[in-house]
Amino acid sequence: MAAKPKPRMPRTQLLAIVAAAAFAVAGTATGLYLIESSNDDLIAQRTAGMASIGGPFSLTDEDGKRVTEADLLGKPTAMFFGFTFCPDVCPMTLFELTNYIEKLGPDADKLNYVFVSVDWERDGPEEMAQYTSAFDERIRGFSGTEAEIAAITKAYRVFYRRVPTEDGDYTIDHTASVYLMDGDGQLVSTIAYDENPEAALAKLQRLADAA
Repeated sequence: MAAKPKPRMPRTQLLAIVAAAAFAVAGTATGLYLIESSNDDLIAQRTAGMASIGGPFSLTDEDGKRVTEADLLGKPTAMFFGFTFCPDVCPMTLFELTNYIEKLGPDADKLNYVFVSVDWERDGPEEMAQYTSAFDERIRGFSGTEAEIAAITKAYRVFYRRVPTEDGDYTIDHTASVYLMDGDGQLVSTIAYDENPEAALAKLQRLADAA
């Protein structure tokens, strides 16, 4: 059975999301919303003396189907962790990733693109499908239970932490880098938040060239 198409978000709504995110980045301390992961050299130093980043996981995709690390093997993967209520970092990152995918041209199809929500309480398949519909259709949204999210974030060394807000709700601090994994599921590099666009695109191109 063919997967049902995502409900597409109107482009005007996408532009509004990105504009709001850009305003938030310019007007607030984004450190309230993200914790940057280490740069490539530091990651290499860490992984030299500890288990590699990545590993088995079991989550749910936008169609409500179970998905594991095996579904990504064979193609390199760009993986980002965040949540749909994220005020700035997540929409900006996915918007930039959409631009990179467009610039890669036909090579873009050599990669997987995954957005994993760390907000198990508010983000399920329907919410992820609606959210990712604002970006390139090749970006897939994965969600899971509290235990499943704890397992994948532990495997990928992802930091996340709920932070209560004054209105009684919560936001989430989280690692803001995009993980670049090879076709065997091994970490190759990362794209840091606010990284130079040309450098970020070059990393994705190298990943595609190696596929």
